[in-house]
Amino acid sequence: MDERGHSRRAKRKNTRIGIRKGTTVSLELQNRVALITGAARGIGAAIAQHLSDAGAKIAIADLDGEGAKETAKTLKTPAIGLSADASDETAMHAATDRVVTELGSLDILVNNAGIGGPDTNAAKASLEIPLTELSVDDWDAHLHTNLRTAFVSARAAIPHLGRGSSIINIASIAALMPSVSMPAYGAAKAGVIHLTRTLASQLAGRGIRVNAICPGYLWTRAWKMIASQIKNNNPAYKEYTAREIFEDVIRNSVPLGTEQTPEDVGHMVVFLASDKGKNITGQALTIDGGATLGGRKQRSDSP
Repeated sequence: MDERGHSRRAKRKNTRIGIRKGTTVSLELQNRVALITGAARGIGAAIAQHLSDAGAKIAIADLDGEGAKETAKTLKTPAIGLSADASDETAMHAATDRVVTELGSLDILVNNAGIGGPDTNAAKASLEIPLTELSVDDWDAHLHTNLRTAFVSARAAIPHLGRGSSIINIASIAALMPSVSMPAYGAAKAGVIHLTRTLASQLAGRGIRVNAICPGYLWTRAWKMIASQIKNNNPAYKEYTAREIFEDVIRNSVPLGTEQTPEDVGHMVVFLASDKGKNITGQALTIDGGATLGGRKQRSDSP
């Protein structure tokens, strides 16, 4: 017994809960249900893992329905995987209805779907083409996959969200800095931030918070695509591997000298979705090691 007469067992019960045999999760998001789009792998899967670790029930919606189901099986809390195109209004209304039916409610929406690999809708939209050389089709593909998805998914989810709910949009630091080589992607992600602030203003009266996260340099499938294009377009990188190109960018562009990870994003999502973030809305929060500070990384011996 402790000094207030409560058993240690009871105290532990109030801070941790076992959901499945052999697993333990915190109660931070207990009794909440989260839907994450584009979460069969990568950043989305890490977000799903962290939300599950915090006690939330999870729904994963992805074009890769089988991948979504497999990722759902790895989570500690009740979870389902759905095959759904986040840019399709009918599909997302069906997905949100199913989430509520099977998991009981919808409290957290994470709009993560976007260009990120060869199986995305915008797979043929290059990430490394100047605006003057970019085709209209490529421009449209980026806006479709990176902006329309957030708009459509939010519209489908909002009728189910109650006071205390949260929408979290995954944007990018590309939205905050001009880029000659990534104009369509940056414009789409800037649109995500504007959508975030507009929804935050519109939904504040209902007690629904809306925020965006702007990740920096993460070693993802999208970055492997970028590195390959850099290698093809820049003779100086001819002998570099994709990973070496990525590490060179980190050295020259990130003041802290560290790459960002999907886990970094997952931690931020949990914070924003929890009561700890109850007074944060309409914000675009960066996770970038200082990359958006401007300029190049300073030497460690600089004054």
